Amino acid sequence: MANKKYLKIEQFDIATKEALIKSYESILHTVGEDISREGLEKTPERAAKAIQFLTQGYELDAAEIIKSAMFKEDYSEMVIVKDIELYSMCEHHMLPFFGKVHIAYIPNGYVVGLSKLPRVVDVFARRLQVQERLTDQILQAIQENLNPLGVAVVIEAAHMCMMMRGVQKQNSMTTTSAFTGEFRKAETRSEFLSLIGKKS
Repeated sequence: MANKKYLKIEQFDIATKEALIKSYESILHTVGEDISREGLEKTPERAAKAIQFLTQGYELDAAEIIKSAMFKEDYSEMVIVKDIELYSMCEHHMLPFFGKVHIAYIPNGYVVGLSKLPRVVDVFARRLQVQERLTDQILQAIQENLNPLGVAVVIEAAHMCMMMRGVQKQNSMTTTSAFTGEFRKAETRSEFLSLIGKKS
């Protein structure tokens, strides 16, 4: 049996990729590396593709994602999607931060396909970010486009800019939260936090 060829299809803007390759070549040269050595020969191209992937959120539309899978339903209890994996990049140092996002909403005549909430997270996470703004952008996108009775978003993340450099604290976690509507009521908020395993 003939060996199957490895085929990986990636789509990137060619002009952007070429400009990024030159930039990464310059960075490597500036820090004292030899970009012609075997280990670095393809690094500028790989890095160019990686940064385009990690910032593709600028090209995505959260509103379109939500509106593509809205369904009429009479259900009016809390809907929670928790432990959504988060990977983003700090805009201050361009180092990663990563963790989990917990989202809840209370429907107001419509529900949204469950896979769309993680996709909304990715729209905003795949940009240069700060965790506080990311939390609010996710919340506002859901509130404005689904129009539920309330939305809750909690993010727990570890920041490499705190772990690898600066204060170099390895076990610190940053938690941010935002609430609208019914989740501003202590009882509803406490129920949500209890269901995701957090104390109110």
